[in-house]
Amino acid sequence: MTTSTATSGIGSQGRTLHLVMLMLPGMLIVAFCLILPVAWLFRMSFNLTVDGSVIREGFTLDHYVGFLTDTFRLRIAWASVLLSTVVTFFTLILTYPIALFLYRWNSPWRNILVVLAISPLLVSSVVRTFGWMLILGDNGWVNSGLHSLGLVTAPIRLTNNFTGVAIALTEVLMPVMALALIAGFGRLDHIYEEAAASLGATPLKVFLRITLPLSLPGIALGCMLCFLQAISSFITPQLLGGGRVFLIATEIYDTAMITLNWPLSAAISMVLLAALIAALFVYARTTRFVE
Repeated sequence: MTTSTATSGIGSQGRTLHLVMLMLPGMLIVAFCLILPVAWLFRMSFNLTVDGSVIREGFTLDHYVGFLTDTFRLRIAWASVLLSTVVTFFTLILTYPIALFLYRWNSPWRNILVVLAISPLLVSSVVRTFGWMLILGDNGWVNSGLHSLGLVTAPIRLTNNFTGVAIALTEVLMPVMALALIAGFGRLDHIYEEAAASLGATPLKVFLRITLPLSLPGIALGCMLCFLQAISSFITPQLLGGGRVFLIATEIYDTAMITLNWPLSAAISMVLLAALIAALFVYARTTRFVE
């Protein structure tokens, strides 16, 4: 009995050691590529800044206080949240029917269409943003088409503003939303919809009472991913905004690379990271409620 227990204990310790050894490479990669850089950035946010750009080792909360009390930067933070919310909403509205169709369609072409739906992810966001600059420009396809139809006499400004950035980000994030929705439709079974329809429910009631509630996990996942990517996006607002759309990511870049105030840029980054962690917490609570 004692020998059996000892053997069992040794075997359990061996399995634990084996699991640790398997996880060790991944843990080291995460530590060196994620934890250490974030820790360095966190320490940098408390350093002193002399004459605006000279960095000295120290400990001060002035950068956090300055950011949280600066009305201009708070407006930038609010604009980032507003843009991310608008982009997430329209991304969900435009992608949900496509994802639902792809999930339900029983055809040999289904997998090909799914690949086509997410294929924009294979193209750099820089290239896609430049494409939207050509489409939305004063002489782009949209304004040229409206002018040809006689609907406008002067070009509509769709670049270098909030509207153009929102349109481009919505298209950029639609494949991400499609992947999340298709992955989250696992609980969606047509049997429930057929049962509701057989009991006299209209198609609208079937959608609102059966389809939509069962797809809420996918909706929550897609909204979380799109919101996080939108609020931290830099390339699309920088290029399509033309330096006139101020968001939290562009402010971090300008503070670090133009004014060379790295501690303040690090402090803003830490605030953004805290906001992202809060969004993840809200997502976790939402999915727990949904399930």
